[in-house]
Amino acid sequence: MSRFAKIPATVITGFLGAGKTTLVRHLLANAQGRRIALIVNEFGDVGVDGELLASCGIAGCAEDDIIELANGCLCCTVADEFLPTMERLLGRAAPPEHIVIETSGLALPKPLVKAFDWPEIRSKVTVDGVVAVVDGAALQAGRFTSTPEQMAQPDHDNPLEEVFDDQLACADLVLLNKADLLDASALAALEARLRTGLRPGVKLLACRQGEVDARVVLGLEAAAEDDLHARPTRHDTETSHDHDDFESFAIRLDPVADPQALAARLRSVIVDHDILRLKGFLAVAGKDMRHVVQAVGSRIAGYYDRPWKADEERAGHLVVIGLKGLDREAIAAAIGG
Repeated sequence: MSRFAKIPATVITGFLGAGKTTLVRHLLANAQGRRIALIVNEFGDVGVDGELLASCGIAGCAEDDIIELANGCLCCTVADEFLPTMERLLGRAAPPEHIVIETSGLALPKPLVKAFDWPEIRSKVTVDGVVAVVDGAALQAGRFTSTPEQMAQPDHDNPLEEVFDDQLACADLVLLNKADLLDASALAALEARLRTGLRPGVKLLACRQGEVDARVVLGLEAAAEDDLHARPTRHDTETSHDHDDFESFAIRLDPVADPQALAARLRSVIVDHDILRLKGFLAVAGKDMRHVVQAVGSRIAGYYDRPWKADEERAGHLVVIGLKGLDREAIAAAIGG
């Protein structure tokens, strides 16, 4: 890269549980030696995704390469969090060759892209592209679609649909992820449905586990900060964006004897309380490895990722995200068993 060239930045957006962190891991594993810096933003005060990336064992996933911004949303805290973070990255003795930004699942990407027009950043960085990751199974299940009955109500409001639509409206590339959970006809129907709502020229690729050619994702050359007018969203007329429709809280758990038994309880709690996303770590009695829990809707996955560190408390921490009004006490009691 020429020392006069701008550093490309890729913004990865997508609703809760779409597979953004999995995509980032795939990109890092196929970076072919490029020096990549990560900015990971989460909704809630307990960071899970940044910790998962830091412990993945892939070159480029070291803690020095990851900046985690928890308990906030970059689309709302651009001046306070994003700009100082970018200035620190650009001020390094060896600046990154590419910057990847994984936004919160509830973030709107357009306000973040606007921040790249700030003079301190514009002269040094360009938005190579905005990548929207879509959970194909959730889309098929109607998670982001209002029913005709709902739309007929005068006070109708669907915050999930609004966030989902705004993420797609700003995208240069849409990844229809988890294609392995769909049959051929369902996949084709979702592809056709998505294409009708995308801007001309936006690419759409189906994939599983975020496995897509890294050269495509990190080589869009869209300069997205230069054509924001071509990316109209529902929130363009708003002076600010908040997340009052959503809430997040963390639950601490003592070591569990049986992760599968806990998963069964989690599935029931998720359905009973319409929890959108649940993720975190468990300590399993008699095991020296940390157990990861990932739940999107009632789909739950778990695996051991690394040994517990000597200075870590061997306790579980789960993050629960849902629409405003979650019964926190009932959820915590049911999960704790």
